Amino acid sequence: MAITDVKFQSTDNTDQTNVPVTFGQVFAAGDVSQSYTITGELSDGTVVPLQVDVKASHSDRSIRHAVISALIPKLSSQSRVQPQTLRLIKTPVTSASQKPMRPTDLLNAGFTAGVRLLLGGQTYSASADALLRDGKYTTWLAGPIANEWLISAPLKTDQGVNHPHLMARFAIRSYTGVNKARVDVSIENVWAYEPSPQNFTYDVQILVGGQTVYAKSALTHYDHARWRKVFWWGATPQVHIRHDTAYLIATKALANYDQSIIFSASAIDSNVRKFTGAVTEPMHTGLAQPSMPDTGGRPDIGLLPGWAVTYLLTMDKAAKEATLGTADLAGSWAAHYRDKKTDRPVSVVDYPYISVNDPNSGDTINPATKKNERVAQCVSTDACSNPNIIDPAHQPSFAYLPYIVTGDHYYLEELQFWAMWNVIQGVPGYRNFAKGLIHQTQVRGQAWMLRSIAEAAYITPDSDLLKKQFETLLSDNLDWYNRAYTNNPAADNRLGFITEHAIEYNNKIGVAPWMDDFFTSAVGHIAELGYVKAKPLLAWKVTFPISRMTDPNFCWIVGASYSLVVRDSPASPIYTSMRQVYDASNPASLRSLACAGGDMAHNLSLKVGEMTGYSTATDGMPLVMQPALAYAADSGSAAAAAAWKVFVARSVKPDFSKGPQFAIVPR
Repeated sequence: MAITDVKFQSTDNTDQTNVPVTFGQVFAAGDVSQSYTITGELSDGTVVPLQVDVKASHSDRSIRHAVISALIPKLSSQSRVQPQTLRLIKTPVTSASQKPMRPTDLLNAGFTAGVRLLLGGQTYSASADALLRDGKYTTWLAGPIANEWLISAPLKTDQGVNHPHLMARFAIRSYTGVNKARVDVSIENVWAYEPSPQNFTYDVQILVGGQTVYAKSALTHYDHARWRKVFWWGATPQVHIRHDTAYLIATKALANYDQSIIFSASAIDSNVRKFTGAVTEPMHTGLAQPSMPDTGGRPDIGLLPGWAVTYLLTMDKAAKEATLGTADLAGSWAAHYRDKKTDRPVSVVDYPYISVNDPNSGDTINPATKKNERVAQCVSTDACSNPNIIDPAHQPSFAYLPYIVTGDHYYLEELQFWAMWNVIQGVPGYRNFAKGLIHQTQVRGQAWMLRSIAEAAYITPDSDLLKKQFETLLSDNLDWYNRAYTNNPAADNRLGFITEHAIEYNNKIGVAPWMDDFFTSAVGHIAELGYVKAKPLLAWKVTFPISRMTDPNFCWIVGASYSLVVRDSPASPIYTSMRQVYDASNPASLRSLACAGGDMAHNLSLKVGEMTGYSTATDGMPLVMQPALAYAADSGSAAAAAAWKVFVARSVKPDFSKGPQFAIVPR
């Protein structure tokens, strides 16, 4: 039984044989149970052996995420136009042994790779082949087709003196029988507790097979940041891998983005054209906004960034390169704190009093150990200056989709670094220490922080010790929201919006509904990932967007307003009806007009049936509302269906092909 397929598209004018490919694949719950695996079959019936490295499982123990490797016997140059399809077929597990290749086999074939830095007149280096020879590796992929080893070491001088901060990491992926290896190189400046963290400026050279494959002079490497480059030992396979978009979305690992959107070549180009030149270099940010707190709509805000959704819906090569490349450059922000004791992203469970930003060192003293758990502080402000400004309220989802489709360990750790940074960046007492509660920030921050934690919990491999920690962090946060809202009969909020750090508008009597819609969409996504505690919270949350579209005492035309008044004064209780919200938020001259009629349109300088809030913009406030309404509609309630019907019937809509980040529709 075929579960899904992947397509291989040549990027070269010549025919290729024994083409090595590795890709990540998510599966829907129950599709591939424990007693089954995946085999491959080409369109002509040729069976292609697959190596399936299972990474994460569903609660029923069926495969959730796996990394799949193969050698494609032949890839014709004609596949540039007509890609070659490999069907992924569910097959009973056999007892066939999976014999992994040893690093010595690769080393005996002549493999070498390494890094050299010139810093302060001193040369520092790290050798991947020396580390493999010494057996200092952990295994990421293992089997008869592909083996990948993760290795790392401090950059050190010729005299053997380690640099205290700079580390080289390699992921060496070797394919059996084809004399090729993928060389994944990253340089880190990320230790959480190493004294005197700072920026470093150096010249860098990466060598593979004795040849310089990358060099850059005067590279300033920011504090608690990292960068990555990927090369090949042996000829680089010229292949673009295309996943089955419909199946990826059907697994519910990803939101139900509108697959009916038609993308012209120019529309795809407009979404990814900026990924070129200097912005693609280390310590730059690709397509993402360098200064996250900057105001205004932009494509990196949403459950996924606009460029990532463009890639998901088109499987276009340039869109994929921009999506993966920008995920590589997520390392450029100071969100990366690694624990020397574990060599993994630092954990709030191990350091419940940890903080990145809390200026009061007394808050970070662990009473049990008497130790200060605040991360090491920079020697000066200038020593750690970084033009890439980080902000939990505007953080994109950089690495989740890239890890799903590639299975690259770099993206897994990038996802984990950001998810854990969300927890450790603030005041320990505010988050309830190891509980990692995130409600003490503005609502959009709560939305994206919760999303990041949930995605890390969902896709982190079962064998990873951080898996359970992320699941517990998510569970504890959902418990808090359900106690505060869903299951709280004493709550003074009947309207369905988050009140924590939310009523900050119109002199602290109003909320931003678009910010609340971010939160609703994040909870909807988490519920679809299968986290049952999100479902009652979602059922409570969707009442707010539904009532803004269907309440007879509130006109849906202004349902996506920038702000809505929800109480008379900062000391007053929250309104109990949408009639009160409507009356307090709009002038009498508007309230006297028939909802959605010509007079109202004239009053608002809109077309009849056009919503306020920049309806033609792909990041306008009605579009921010769309995912919240889509998740509401999937609840099956009549009120939610009616709200969606009103919403989709509005007269003015944007061209989603120019920015599809909010193009989520009911399933």
